Amino acid sequence: MIGRLKPMLIKEFLQMLRDPRMRVVVFGFPVIQMMIMAFALTTDVTDIRTAILDMDRSSASRELTNRFTAGGYFSLTRVLTSHSDVAPLLDEGEVSVVISIPPGFEQDIHSGKQASVQILTDGTDSNTSAIIMGYVNGIIGPYNQALLAQRLSAGGIQAAPVELVSRAWFNPNQESKHYFVPALIAVMLLIFSILLTSIGIVREKEIGTIEQVMVTPIRRMEYILGKTIPYIITGYITMTMMLGIAMLVFDIRIQGSLLLLYALTGIYLCGNLGLALLISASAQTQQQALLTAFLILMPCVLLSGFMFPIKNMPESVQYATYANPMRWYLEILRGVVMKGVGLNALWHAVVAQLILAVSFIALAASRVKKTLA
Repeated sequence: MIGRLKPMLIKEFLQMLRDPRMRVVVFGFPVIQMMIMAFALTTDVTDIRTAILDMDRSSASRELTNRFTAGGYFSLTRVLTSHSDVAPLLDEGEVSVVISIPPGFEQDIHSGKQASVQILTDGTDSNTSAIIMGYVNGIIGPYNQALLAQRLSAGGIQAAPVELVSRAWFNPNQESKHYFVPALIAVMLLIFSILLTSIGIVREKEIGTIEQVMVTPIRRMEYILGKTIPYIITGYITMTMMLGIAMLVFDIRIQGSLLLLYALTGIYLCGNLGLALLISASAQTQQQALLTAFLILMPCVLLSGFMFPIKNMPESVQYATYANPMRWYLEILRGVVMKGVGLNALWHAVVAQLILAVSFIALAASRVKKTLA
């Protein structure tokens, strides 16, 4: 197999890199575009997945909880019993906000003391986190006013009854660059993979070299691997350059395992390249392949959670995102880079990416024919 695959790899590398302009396209454009978009991008959230940690279990804490769930913005998905349950939920992205009500909450309110409520948000998406805190303030404000009116009518003190203590996990300063810059790496890898690879097979059909491949003993899967491996290697090189710029220029720090990030990026690239080769094997001309690639790129970016939270999309559209490799890679990228989590928190995204990668490559191989018919 290696003997048959080696000439194919050499041919692909030579064909891809012999033109100096193509080298600029492969290595320069993704990096330049990422830098431009990273500087340019600085960004109504509903159905916010919410967990409640009520350590007081009083009528006052239940009233406050009801205020959060009655507005339509917060969707109560988990009721916690211990502080140890908070971190896994935020690490795995199961909730976007945790509302923690400490013991003695009702007692503090009735005794005239200042009670506190802690709000923990997932800061990986700084824009959504800021909006969530705006909603929280909009709920706590009227609640404070109602309690203050009761105190004043009873001749009590005028201090605000409830103090709001907020904390954004993973991105304490709510800087948008920590959200957008890593995500731009996923976007650039998607564009690079789909556009360059989608013309790989159909180009050989147009110039006639596909006939030379047909008479060789190379098998269909080996042919697909020969078309895929060079772009995986160049994709890793491009990713390394973009990561370097993200760290040096934008001060992005990788909180998790760099080795794990590179390993899972390989699965992402395989999924993208398999999809691109499926386009190329199904198209009759390069123009047709490129138009199909452009039609696929926009939905992939918009339905990935890059610009809009997936949970805010219609349910039918949410199901469509399952077939989008970028959706799962963004979960992996943010999990490793910003949260510092490992496979125990990312396994569902990794399994989904593996299924997509294997499926796309297998479909592409099934579309390659060793006959002109």
